[in-house]
Amino acid sequence: MRNPTIPLAEQLRPQTIEEMVGQGHLISEQGWITRTIASKRPLSILLWGPPGCGKTTLARLYAKAFDAEFVIFSAVLHGIAELKKTIADAKNHPLLVKHLIIFIDEIHRFNKAQQDALLPYVENGTITLIGATTENPSFSLNNALLSRMRTLVLNPLTDEDLHTLMLRYKGPLPLTEKAKELLVGMAQGDARHLFNMFENLAQAPEGKLIDESELAEWVQQRPALYDKADEGHYNLISALHKSIRGSDPDAALYWLARMLEGGESPQFLARRLIRAASEDVGLADPDALKITLDAYRAYEQLGSPEGELALAQAVLYLALAPKSNAAYVALGKARELAKETTQHGPPKIILNAPTKLMKTLGYGKGYQYDHDAEGAFSGQNYFPDGMDRPAFYEPVERGFEREMKKRIDYFTKLRSSKIN
Repeated sequence: MRNPTIPLAEQLRPQTIEEMVGQGHLISEQGWITRTIASKRPLSILLWGPPGCGKTTLARLYAKAFDAEFVIFSAVLHGIAELKKTIADAKNHPLLVKHLIIFIDEIHRFNKAQQDALLPYVENGTITLIGATTENPSFSLNNALLSRMRTLVLNPLTDEDLHTLMLRYKGPLPLTEKAKELLVGMAQGDARHLFNMFENLAQAPEGKLIDESELAEWVQQRPALYDKADEGHYNLISALHKSIRGSDPDAALYWLARMLEGGESPQFLARRLIRAASEDVGLADPDALKITLDAYRAYEQLGSPEGELALAQAVLYLALAPKSNAAYVALGKARELAKETTQHGPPKIILNAPTKLMKTLGYGKGYQYDHDAEGAFSGQNYFPDGMDRPAFYEPVERGFEREMKKRIDYFTKLRSSKIN
């Protein structure tokens, strides 16, 4: 008889490694966890994965395999003082505590000082530390602690894994077969959320059979796994930008939708689209920048959800536009040369001479007003005196930049004739 006050996810937690579903790359015969347990020497580990993939369960079973004292802390609820007291108590009772394994959930919530406080205990073997995090440890944990732990990546559960858990569940599940398929999809790889939905369905009246059209009335869709402050924010905007660069409108639209569904700021997305227009489309299609600026203004006027359609239009336009990063590359080259040549000023010929002294020094002497020159082109030098003329901008043979290439060739030839 199950205790109704204990969440179903806790009641159904596996008691052995063999009962665990998913993470085969870690718990199979040749998996890292299996091999480490066989060595009989517990090592400190960091479990990194999304919610509901089995981090806490794996930590429990790992400690159980070594017959160790297992103490759970939450970085949200507990501090270093409580952890130190636990370690001191274990040291004072060596006959009762063979070995201490401390599990810190949400370890990325500890600040640098708190993480540093763990180092000596891990270093000298006083404890074996198991940390769990949903965030990229490269950004949330300091290198000193990371170097003392083995980082293990846990994956979201597959639909097949979730089906296995559904078959194991012996409670009421008043669903049609199609509704069961939809339920698995709604869990999105999160076993805990699947079990929570099971609990909701247990409230259905006896004899009620819920189909796919009614399912949303009984259970809640799993919130989008997206945190604007963590790595997901940067990963998804990178995916959107690279899909645009790769001329894949469907992928670009998908990542836009993922970010909007996750609650990302549409203004942030609009700014990144403006950047993509300049960086990846450039002068191959000068209208791209206009389209993105118009999309930004349209969203500012309409807000959500109506204004989001303007962002979608901009994404599709950018993805299907001819691509050129020539302007981006040219600016990079110009900036590098600019950093190396800050000692050079503009040639005197193009400087204004508002004072008598400046005229005496030769400012503006010999300057040719291009509109008065043949073809409105004088061909005079605008780079610092003595500097070899560089070539930064190299248009591609795509879109409007083909026309830009013609213009560059025209002025280069004309400049050469003026010099000669």
